[in-house]
Amino acid sequence: MKLLFILLVPLWLFAQSSKISNIPLPRVYIQNLDIYPCDDACMEEMLEHGQIFSFLAHADYRETDNEALAQNRLIYASLLHLGTSGFGGEFKIAMLLPYKKIGKYAASTTNSAFAYMLTKNSDFQISSFKIEDETPEDIYSALENIAKEGFSFVIAPMTLTGAQTLIDINPNLHVYFPTVNRQDINATANNFYFGGIDYRAQTEALLEHASSPIIIFYNQSRVSQKLRQYDIELYAQLELPNKRLIEYEIKKHTSNLAHILKNNRRLNGGSVILNTPLIKSSMIMSQLTLHDSNVSTILSTQINYDPLIFSTTQYRDRKELYIANSIAHNSAILDETNRLLGNDISYDWINYSTSIGVDFFYNLMTGEPRDYPVAIQNNQVQYPIEIVNPGPSKFTSILSQEPF
Repeated sequence: MKLLFILLVPLWLFAQSSKISNIPLPRVYIQNLDIYPCDDACMEEMLEHGQIFSFLAHADYRETDNEALAQNRLIYASLLHLGTSGFGGEFKIAMLLPYKKIGKYAASTTNSAFAYMLTKNSDFQISSFKIEDETPEDIYSALENIAKEGFSFVIAPMTLTGAQTLIDINPNLHVYFPTVNRQDINATANNFYFGGIDYRAQTEALLEHASSPIIIFYNQSRVSQKLRQYDIELYAQLELPNKRLIEYEIKKHTSNLAHILKNNRRLNGGSVILNTPLIKSSMIMSQLTLHDSNVSTILSTQINYDPLIFSTTQYRDRKELYIANSIAHNSAILDETNRLLGNDISYDWINYSTSIGVDFFYNLMTGEPRDYPVAIQNNQVQYPIEIVNPGPSKFTSILSQEPF
């Protein structure tokens, strides 16, 4: 078989300013010169042998009802920039990144935006505007540069403090905060959008599965303190027989909970709420088992929805664990494109939220249908809540509800 493909260069370049070059993405054209037809079985064989260009040459010229083949074509077409969309302009998006505050998310949220745009096959420009901190001066300067370079849409994975500072500046830009929920911030202008998880709604859904006493494990992190506040507020509204609330603070270097759990009959029949990150949560669950703590359920929000839980805990430790999860609706194409870039949108909710934000902005600019069927009401993403149990080898859905 002879295949002719032309790869136009140059490739994307990354400048010292962390701006992705505005040189257009290379186009790949594939011409099928094979005189023989190729059915679905033939194309499956090409994929098995890694003959990607041969597969694409035939897939481009014929329809198929084979869902796996259709998805593979879309994935490779996205990665190789084949074809065009109906949008005739260039989609421009700015990433405002306080890298000292958000760490790894400076790179991963940019990858999420990049992966999403690869699937659209449109001309686009993504530029990263890095700031060291979230001071008003740094944010104001970055916003000025963003506006000067002609950007109207901004993805800003910032802390609550940084987001409030930006909102107070009130730039004439559309800004999406993947890290902040609207209920946690003061914002009245309609050009700000929020993609943060609703931890209060997750906690409320979890407490429907709770029994008394309620036993809260927490630490001094901002997220843990916020979750603890929701637990206490919602506990007051619960109607449970013999209602009791017990709290334990887990210090940073604590690894032995015998002084809390050994022969502690106060915990019998109660529900444990884990407001701690995965490693601490895994330690707590293992020691609940070790000390024969007779609790009925273990509950946690999005912070422990992580596939690592299958390697950091034994099944007997997590058997009664129920986790609230709001990550849903990822398409196979978006998921696979992110994976090929070393990015995670299936379990990392900030990366997932970033994808939703780019999808929303792309819809605003182009009018094309959104890929994520997640409502945005009052400028806040309305996530569904699913209660899952980490079984022997995978998360199993127990209950799913759409947002009110």
